Amino acid sequence: MSMTMTQKILAAHAGLEKVEAGQLILVDIDRVLGNDITSPVAIKEFNRIGAKEVYDKEKVTMVMDHFAPNKDIKAAAQCKMCRDFCTEHEVVNFYDVGKMGIEHALLPEKGLVICGDVVIGADSHTCTYGALGAFSTGVGSTDMACGMATGKAWFKVPSAIKFVLKGKLSKYVSGKDVILHIIGKIGVDGALYKSMEFTGEGVSSLTVYDRLTIANMAIEAGAKNGIFEVDEQTLAYVKERSAREPKVYKADDDAVYDEVYEIDLSEIRPTVAFPHLPENTKTFDEIGEIKIDQVVIGSCTNGQYKDLAEAAEILKGRTVAKNVRAIIIPATQDIYLKAMETGLIKTFIQAGCIVSTPTCGPCLGGYMGVLAAGERAVATTNRNFVGRMGHVDSEVYLASPAVAAASAVLGKIAQPSELE
Repeated sequence: MSMTMTQKILAAHAGLEKVEAGQLILVDIDRVLGNDITSPVAIKEFNRIGAKEVYDKEKVTMVMDHFAPNKDIKAAAQCKMCRDFCTEHEVVNFYDVGKMGIEHALLPEKGLVICGDVVIGADSHTCTYGALGAFSTGVGSTDMACGMATGKAWFKVPSAIKFVLKGKLSKYVSGKDVILHIIGKIGVDGALYKSMEFTGEGVSSLTVYDRLTIANMAIEAGAKNGIFEVDEQTLAYVKERSAREPKVYKADDDAVYDEVYEIDLSEIRPTVAFPHLPENTKTFDEIGEIKIDQVVIGSCTNGQYKDLAEAAEILKGRTVAKNVRAIIIPATQDIYLKAMETGLIKTFIQAGCIVSTPTCGPCLGGYMGVLAAGERAVATTNRNFVGRMGHVDSEVYLASPAVAAASAVLGKIAQPSELE
């Protein structure tokens, strides 16, 4: 029987020769992930079911990234519970202040996820790791607890949508524009509980970081996961970071897909998602003058060095517009250090930006950039729901780092070509 990439990975981890869409299976998992918001709930459930130890000290991972460094007493209590649990159970991959980064940038960087893995995380954007040819998906904290205790998880095998990519991206267009274009095309429920599988000759023209961005936002189309076909770029990336042997799964030529879309990357233009859904996308021929109050460049979606470099190229020699707050958040400590060594941090500060330690912070309206009523932000984050970055009467516009940087300079939603 023919299978998609996702179905082959799930079959292998379930010890089955084949699986089909809709089938319920019990799967061995390679990594269980939680953060400082979701892990405390999982820890309580872990203790409630009477589990005595985690299934594998190397494969359970907790990252303190949402409200760390602790923003208040409640956040401090959450993080302390995680610290105490990981100390008690000798969890190897526990990342706290000074070592942590935004979880979905940190795990690939540390080589904790490679091709062919099955990963569950108590965070919806765990689907990021599909960029590396892994099956990864978000789960609830109860499933995280069971995963920590048993190393297993139940899944209903998803059907799939195939995206055949061709061509190359134009100047100032990135993976963020690609996924916003796709979500605008199919809608926020267009891939509900399906696997979004990316293939075609155009994949090779996308950097691994573009792919991480695209896979990260698969959940914004309702998908169970997003996954890219593995190529030499993928293998080079994982081999540089992990000693484990990657397992490559390729969809059968006659695999069944619910839908097939052909995407010409060369036709995609800078794209912005207007409030209050990621599907509410517009290109600049549809955008009038919209003044803004804040710009956020960072998050698990666009906090990579590549993203910071694209923003810095636009901000260099320019200054942030009066009455605009520009916040730059490197996704990991290594990215922060590299940005410092290469002068990007200096560029940001000279332009009038602030640079934060790695944190999810403003993305979920946590801290480090909460919006007041009536304020507008252009952000490289992944969601723009009502109240997502603060007050319910604020607005978030999702865009690429290049568009965000240009908007910071001009004080309105703008594309980089407006500065040329």
